[in-house]
Amino acid sequence: MIRILKNIRDIYLVKIKWRKYDIGEGFHAGARVRLWAKNKIKIGKDFYIGRDSQIESDCVIGDYVIFGNKVAIVGKYDHNFQQVGVPVRHAMQIRDKSYNWKGAETKPAIIGNDVWVGYGVIIMSGVRIGDGAIIAAGSIVVKDVEPYTIYGGIPAKKIRDRFEDTAALDNHIQLLKQYTRT
Repeated sequence: MIRILKNIRDIYLVKIKWRKYDIGEGFHAGARVRLWAKNKIKIGKDFYIGRDSQIESDCVIGDYVIFGNKVAIVGKYDHNFQQVGVPVRHAMQIRDKSYNWKGAETKPAIIGNDVWVGYGVIIMSGVRIGDGAIIAAGSIVVKDVEPYTIYGGIPAKKIRDRFEDTAALDNHIQLLKQYTRT
C-alpha cells in the first residue's frame, strides 16, 4: 500500500506540480523536494532525488542518477551582488524576467548518466559531472567532474577513479549498455 501511495505521489509531482519540466519515467522524489528553474530542467529515466533536496537552477540530468538527501543544485550568479547602491537583498535576481547578470541564464548544470551524488552535496550551475561519477557526501562542486571518478571535499577534487582498473571500467560500460536496453 505504501508503494502505491509513493507511486501516486510521484505521478502527481511529474504530471501536475512539475509538469513544465521534462522528467523521464521512473522518477521518485523524497519528502520536501523542490524544483525550480528559470528556463529548463530535464531529467532522464529512473532518477531518484532524496528528501529535503532542491534544484534551483537550469539543469540537465541523465539516466540512472541518484541524489542523496539534502542535495542542492544552485546558481552561481542568482543575485547581482555587484549592483551599485542596492543592498544584495533587493538587487536584481534570477527570478526577475530581464535578469542576465554574468550570463546566469545560459549556464545549466549538466549531470551525466549513472551518477551518484551523496548526502548534502551542493552543485553550482554551469558545472558538468561526467557519466559514472560519484560525488562524496558534503562536497561542494564548483568545477567539472571527470567521468567515472570519485570527487569529494570543499571545493570538490578528484579522490580516485571509480574502478580499480581500465578492464573493470570497460566491462562496466559494456554491461551498462546491455542493462539500459532492457
